[in-house]
Amino acid sequence: MNAVARRLARLFAPSVRRGRNDAVAEPGIVVFACNICGTLCRAPMHALEREGSHCPACDCTMRYRAVVHHLSMALFGRSLCIDAFPASGRTMTGIGMSDARRYAKRLAARLDYTNTYYHKAPRLDVLEPPREYLARFRFIVSSDVLEHVAPPIDRAFSNLHAMLVAGGTLVLTVPFAIDGDTIEHYPDLHDYRIEQRAGGPVLVNRTIDGRVQEFDGPVFHGGPGSTLEMRLFSEGALLRHLHGAGFRDVRIHREPALACGIDWAHPWSVPITAIA
Repeated sequence: MNAVARRLARLFAPSVRRGRNDAVAEPGIVVFACNICGTLCRAPMHALEREGSHCPACDCTMRYRAVVHHLSMALFGRSLCIDAFPASGRTMTGIGMSDARRYAKRLAARLDYTNTYYHKAPRLDVLEPPREYLARFRFIVSSDVLEHVAPPIDRAFSNLHAMLVAGGTLVLTVPFAIDGDTIEHYPDLHDYRIEQRAGGPVLVNRTIDGRVQEFDGPVFHGGPGSTLEMRLFSEGALLRHLHGAGFRDVRIHREPALACGIDWAHPWSVPITAIA
């Protein structure tokens, strides 16, 4: 095992598994430990994209690894593979919002963590959270969810803050633009349905005051019939939402974490952490 791989193995021990990917690093190649499954990986630097799959064992994306990296930093003060989370993590209560199964199951084995869903149990509607969720959680993971929440989105940020204990951490990812303001696709959304027509899907909305609106070409993440995109955030608007909800120490994380295979080629849509 080369020096880079040995250093990674020490950093993430005892969870890193040696495999065929422990080859000598070449120029332009990053060797890293997958902080989700522990596999030692290698990938071209230019291939480290937000939604790219880089781990041959668990097929995780850089976004998933970044969520785990920032959660580990918030809870333990260092970046660890999930399997190396200390036993103290089992007392740290938190939730995910429709987190990916690739890491949710592993988090549940190391933390007092529950993955929640909008459409099934355990259910969480962030616009109307259960009273028992208020001031309860040490951490919340919301990865690429808030762009799908119906307006008014300010309420979602306020409720996320309300569900965290003082000092609790929100680990947040959403697609966002650097400049301008948030683009709300359906600002008057109230009672809507998707109709399939000859030209494609159409969103038909009846506003709260009874007006009927139609929008061509609604965007679904995961394909039609899946999750409707409600908005494209801007960086400035995200900061306003977070600060307005009462969060402090809001950080936008553009820095690399090469030991986990994280390197942001672009400044937009990077992870954010915020403290309640």
